[in-house]
Amino acid sequence: MEYQRQISRLAILMLFPILISTALQGQTDTPLRTKLPSVTIKTTEGKQFNTADISNNGKPVILCFWKTCCKPPENLLAALAEVYNEWKEKTGVIIYAVSVDDARSSSRVQPFAESKGWEFEMLLDPNSDFKRAMNVNALPHTFIIDGQGHIVYQKVLYEPGTEEEIGKELFKISNLQK
Repeated sequence: MEYQRQISRLAILMLFPILISTALQGQTDTPLRTKLPSVTIKTTEGKQFNTADISNNGKPVILCFWKTCCKPPENLLAALAEVYNEWKEKTGVIIYAVSVDDARSSSRVQPFAESKGWEFEMLLDPNSDFKRAMNVNALPHTFIIDGQGHIVYQKVLYEPGTEEEIGKELFKISNLQK
């Protein structure tokens, strides 16, 4: 009898991360078709930047929330970097990587991104104000904003192939076939 209880506990412990991951994958707290909130954050040069000003002359924008110490966001940004030039050429997309590193580590964001060869626009959200306004609870959290400034897609977490899913959505809103 005790052996069966231990097996049951082990099964629950093994399934718990899968259940949490599945719940987070479907996270849609930020309603789609809404505009970006107005939050003041900073550029890597230290200039103030209002998130409501994120636009791309009628073309799509990808926002990806990340942190330098987290491997999954780093893996996603590396995967996006591999396809960024192609996507930019075909859709005109701009990618904004929004770091939620705190004030102590935010000075490492730009050198970290440069060491990886990432050509994204880097923004700093050291107090997580924009993160909270966007209902981001897990990293990475990626949003696609259409040419009219509406949030039309979001994806939580990263697994290999996530960039392909993001690409399909990007090309769909751009009315292109990949």
